[in-house]
Amino acid sequence: MMEIGQWVSSDNYSGRIVKLSNAFVFKGPVYNYSQDFPFVWDEFNIPIRYGSDVDMAKQIVISVAQEHLSEYVKESISEWKGVVDKFYIEDAQVDPTLAITMTDNWIQFNLRYIVDYKKRRYTKHLLNEDIGKQILQTEGKVKLASATFEIVKIPTVTLKDQTIHDNM
Repeated sequence: MMEIGQWVSSDNYSGRIVKLSNAFVFKGPVYNYSQDFPFVWDEFNIPIRYGSDVDMAKQIVISVAQEHLSEYVKESISEWKGVVDKFYIEDAQVDPTLAITMTDNWIQFNLRYIVDYKKRRYTKHLLNEDIGKQILQTEGKVKLASATFEIVKIPTVTLKDQTIHDNM
């Protein structure tokens, strides 16, 4: 098997070949991304700064998601129906969803979506890139948040007739 993970991220190949005996493999669960359903759900968080136009931010995220993910949604609907029928599980949401949480530092947008398991990383890249570009185009109406410190107001200090002498 080709190893994924370890010192590389996002389910990418590390380049090492891993040989496993059957006795080792069947001691625990075996995860298969493609046998019955060639899609996975993925998600990521977008920190939006307090004071931003939240409705505009939601519109940006949802429109970018719909633009990039509509084909995966269409393709996954019939595939998911087969999984539901085969395994007798409840139906699931395959359209992109956006959940919003208020945190101490920002408004956290969580985008959850379905994607072809082979295109997970690239799709996440495209979504992040386009959402970022559209946020920049709002000219400050929507701002990304970060865990940096911002000095909001420094009091004005007025010095009158103060001479500093250098003692040499």
